[in-house]
Amino acid sequence: MATATTSGDNTTAQTFTLKSKELGGQLSLQQYANGWGFNGGNQSPQLYWEHAPEGTKSFAVTIYDLDAPTGSGFWHWVVFNIPAHISELVPNAGDTSKKLLPEGAIQSNTDTGMPGYVGAAPNEGPAHRYLITVHALSQHLELDENVTPAFVGFNMHFSTLGKASLIVYGQKQ
Repeated sequence: MATATTSGDNTTAQTFTLKSKELGGQLSLQQYANGWGFNGGNQSPQLYWEHAPEGTKSFAVTIYDLDAPTGSGFWHWVVFNIPAHISELVPNAGDTSKKLLPEGAIQSNTDTGMPGYVGAAPNEGPAHRYLITVHALSQHLELDENVTPAFVGFNMHFSTLGKASLIVYGQKQ
């Protein structure tokens, strides 16, 4: 979703955009799991966004492995009800014990059945694609941390004003 601003004769489009000061095209060791044969930091990445759609009441952030060998991908992080005035999540905000998320934000279950960030653990073979998305929502979701990622997605579907995504890659070395 884009909004246009006009300044003199120049018109520029400002689009809802997701960025990271930590991530390039590849996951760093910090975003990998600490287990399942990996020695990563199990830390969610720093993320920030700009130019949210007008009317945004809250945000949700998801990290999804498109290439997990499950037949349905793998949800690594689902956090919602991030207040509309927030535009950044700090590194390791997905650690539920550290309380680094903004007040009111809720981390729901991942595909491990637990809330919070779970690091990447790609199997042998080609690199996996990790889709990181910020969702601008027209409301707060009336859900708790015990819901499944699919149920969060179902509820977001009906209130999404816009989305911005990054794709990063991770591969077992």
